[in-house]
Amino acid sequence: MNNYIDIFIKYIRNVGGLSENTIISYRKDLEEIFDFINERDIRILESKDIEEFIKYLKKRKYSNRSINRKLSTLRGFFRFLEEKGYLKKNPMLYIFSPKFEKRLPEFLFEDEVKMLLDKELYNKEDKFILRDKAIMELLYATGMRLRELEGVNIDDIDFSSKTVRVKGKGGKIRIIPITDLALKRINEYLEERLKKGEKFNLNSPLFLNKNGTRLTGRSVARIIKKRAKQSGLFKNVHPHIFRHSFATHLLNGGADLRVVQELLGHSNLSTTQVYTHITKSRLREMYDKTHPRR
Repeated sequence: MNNYIDIFIKYIRNVGGLSENTIISYRKDLEEIFDFINERDIRILESKDIEEFIKYLKKRKYSNRSINRKLSTLRGFFRFLEEKGYLKKNPMLYIFSPKFEKRLPEFLFEDEVKMLLDKELYNKEDKFILRDKAIMELLYATGMRLRELEGVNIDDIDFSSKTVRVKGKGGKIRIIPITDLALKRINEYLEERLKKGEKFNLNSPLFLNKNGTRLTGRSVARIIKKRAKQSGLFKNVHPHIFRHSFATHLLNGGADLRVVQELLGHSNLSTTQVYTHITKSRLREMYDKTHPRR
């Protein structure tokens, strides 16, 4: 049974475009259902087996969102096996995903961002303050994903054009403008590294951990949570909240939705539209100010 999983995992890894974490999640989802069906032959699985698996997940208090993700993995898996001739009947054919309410993205208000990024709130003796300030300023200035931040090298920052080059999902490269303040924080951080005697080249990682190696996404999440607590901001502050705040504040400021889509690296405009709910109050305000019959 696991042979089919291995074949599928090898295929999606070779196709490329998926992170290793996503591939690991796919494998876990597939192994979970095969444990549930006691590793019976997949060629005789029926829709009722999948329905029983869904009931099992619900009994274990899985959210509809998590169930849908697992069903998405199964659809891709069985479609692949069907196309390769391993399967005659696709058990996912008449399986419908459970409905769930879309969660609105969390974001920070502009005064909360200022509170979090205000340098005076931190202990100036903190040896990581310049790095951490640069990280948060860059996240808020660009709306880049955490995985994208991880991969940024020094030569990806273009101080003359005030842009950063990031490698997004599917290996797509995009160029994002940066604020002057974010560039200033990055420059301060790099100058500090030079003063400490570090010899780096342009291909060196932009952000380093205490051991001098590339900072991981998990470490960035811990850093941001720590800095939020230090600033007195007790929201659930995580790396992605900067992305949500970036999009929300741009739209509130009048930015075109398609421009925000491009900056975020979204393939579909519908993904970006989730942020428009937050701007409804702004739309009402502009309507009241500009409509001739107000």
